[in-house]
Amino acid sequence: MPEGHSVHRIARQFDRHFVGERVAASSPQGRFADGAALIDGRTMTDAKAVGKQLFLEFDEALYLRVHLGIYGAWDFAGDVGRDATTRASRGRMGQTGMRQADTRVVGEHEDSLSSIGAPRRTRLRMAEQETETAGLEGFPPEPVGQVRARLLTDSAVADLRGPTACEVLDAEAVQRVIDGLGPDPLVDDPDEGERRMVERVRSRRTPIGLLLMDQSVVSGIGNVYRAEILFRARLDPHIRGSELSEEVVRDLWRDWRYLLGVGVDTGQMLTMDGLDEEARKLALRNRADRHWVYKREGLPCRICGTHIVLEMAAARKLYYCPTCQR
Repeated sequence: MPEGHSVHRIARQFDRHFVGERVAASSPQGRFADGAALIDGRTMTDAKAVGKQLFLEFDEALYLRVHLGIYGAWDFAGDVGRDATTRASRGRMGQTGMRQADTRVVGEHEDSLSSIGAPRRTRLRMAEQETETAGLEGFPPEPVGQVRARLLTDSAVADLRGPTACEVLDAEAVQRVIDGLGPDPLVDDPDEGERRMVERVRSRRTPIGLLLMDQSVVSGIGNVYRAEILFRARLDPHIRGSELSEEVVRDLWRDWRYLLGVGVDTGQMLTMDGLDEEARKLALRNRADRHWVYKREGLPCRICGTHIVLEMAAARKLYYCPTCQR
């Protein structure tokens, strides 16, 4: 499932290429035809991510809410060779009006410049490795596959495939969704977000390995970040939230804030620190060199040599080292 860093990058792609533009909305697949009609011809005024939720605002306070779920992804084509990454926007997370920033592409080390979301063989990635000029040849391209929603401007197009949620909401409904979410380090005030996470974790008797995946506790963490954050903290995923000290939970929040920033900046879930230049290059090219425990079941722990364990927790795969995380 795409995690928080991917959704923030998608929001920045929309901020860069769609905000301020009149948008033609359609549903080539047909399942979103009624929703598309509500926003068709309106101007996009803002693009914001909160955790795994994307909110695209249009004039007259209508919003397109998208949750990619396990299979969803956005494919971009046209004039999308530039993007407001963290570095390009000089750290101004989520702000609009940055079209002049610089010409870095989204995610310096991302495999695709134009497709963000769940990778899978059956989904055609549009505009793979294409140049800005090539992307405008024959524009707009014909929709390929099951496109739930298409957003089109004079120079850019975004196709949405396979989302769990895709709906048009008013401002009040959007606020209700956001009110039900835990804090997001790139949206909430850092201190207030930290306080909220501490309160929500320490009031629950649920294992921390499940709490980190609960979007009402903290926003944006999925299976990869859950496993890696717990290893980095040397925390047993089975410890209940109520058994953790305030300082331990504060450290979890701060590490999530750090890792999320790295993910948005690089386009990759890079969770290993202290790498030399060569090791960092390998990590950015290959997931096997990028993580401490995720998808390393049966392999020796990078620290102690104990074999990494895989177990199921609430129908999701949980990876951890039984020695380092005692």
